Amino acid sequence: MTSDEATLARLIAFLSASASVKEKLRIRTAYEPAQELAGATRLGDDCAAIRDGDGWLLFAAEGMLPSFVADDPWFAGYSAVMVNLSDVASMGGRPLAIVDVLWAPGLHQSSEIWGGLSASSKAYGVPIVGGHTTVTKGGSPFLAAAVLGKANRLMTSFDAKVGDDLLVAVDLRGAWRGEKPFWNASVSAPPERLRADLNLLPALVENGWCRAGKDISNGGIVGTLAMLLDCSSAGAELWVDQLPRPREVELERWLISFPSFGYLLSVPPENSERVIAHFASREISCATAGRINSDRALLLGYGAARALFPLSEASDPHARSL
Repeated sequence: MTSDEATLARLIAFLSASASVKEKLRIRTAYEPAQELAGATRLGDDCAAIRDGDGWLLFAAEGMLPSFVADDPWFAGYSAVMVNLSDVASMGGRPLAIVDVLWAPGLHQSSEIWGGLSASSKAYGVPIVGGHTTVTKGGSPFLAAAVLGKANRLMTSFDAKVGDDLLVAVDLRGAWRGEKPFWNASVSAPPERLRADLNLLPALVENGWCRAGKDISNGGIVGTLAMLLDCSSAGAELWVDQLPRPREVELERWLISFPSFGYLLSVPPENSERVIAHFASREISCATAGRINSDRALLLGYGAARALFPLSEASDPHARSL
């Protein structure tokens, strides 16, 4: 076994054991019960996309894990806004407004959560226009938020085509948030930069340069790509050694990281250079790191090595060299 093959086998074993990656591999089971209720709206995207005249209304929602709210209430509030805005941008939209849902044993115990919600709303320039608050008799706080956006032209998870380049765009100007695999390039960034950077995605879609995409969420690049491939009924080859990555960050942690600004894009090859330049204009790293294919499987590459990554928990978790 070569050193590249050994490295790749280690990475696949690590990813196969990751709880956040496993969660993304079985994500369909979470939304399938709602399929018959969704009408013409396809499930599996980062937002619900609803036709509205010549454009689209985008509707997204996120709930924060109770353990996250308890451990880091301010950042949980901040994230409840931030992740929803990223979902809207990933589909070519611009956010209009946010609502929150908060349950807490006392309003004084929710002050840090509100501080984070407020900071994120102000930083991104998107108002919180209402929601629901319940004061409970006990227990832990619960937090969720939803955002409404509007897209002139839609980008979905369903339109990746065989032969497309896989581009990964990540803002590397950040740092880890504690011990969790969250790459924070948002909290300390100037508000005007955050707003302009978020506008890169709808501008990209409106130019017609990108065919499909998703924001990189919990489960990292591999988990996010698995969801994209499932929606598009496609396969892919992902070159993990070609990913944009901070120099000091180990590859294992980076592969399961959730960046505050990170997108996986399926791009016609003739548009790849202009998409990379589009992000570079805002000092955001973007690179071609793979290709969409017709195999209905995910092949990971590291150097000269190639191996299949199991896309179901029933699959063999060990790398098979090709």
